[in-house]
Amino acid sequence: QVQLVESGGGLVQPGGSLRLSCATSGVIFSIYVMGWYRQAPGSQRELVAAITSGGSANYADSVKGRFTISRDNAKNTVYLQMNSLKPEDTAVYYCNANAVVYGRGYDYWGQGTQVTVSS
Repeated sequence: QVQLVESGGGLVQPGGSLRLSCATSGVIFSIYVMGWYRQAPGSQRELVAAITSGGSANYADSVKGRFTISRDNAKNTVYLQMNSLKPEDTAVYYCNANAVVYGRGYDYWGQGTQVTVSS
């Protein structure tokens, strides 16, 4: 059974920091591209950051220079360090695991964790 469990969300003041974690089980973690997405009320889910199995990362323009994605293959966990948070970063953040193996796609989501940036 595949599970992705996010943690680390909460309420933070503008300019503050949070670190999200996504612990996975039931997958061969090291082969998956891991991503963080977010969805604000009334908006579509958007990609925040993604990291390949080899550690290459890409970011949405809105978070470049503020957020850092990383992964620990030994712990089957992906992280999102969020600094200099802004009110517009408020959203539910979702962890995603994606892989294509022998032509078959695998795509899994966590349940989401709320991040609220407000004074």
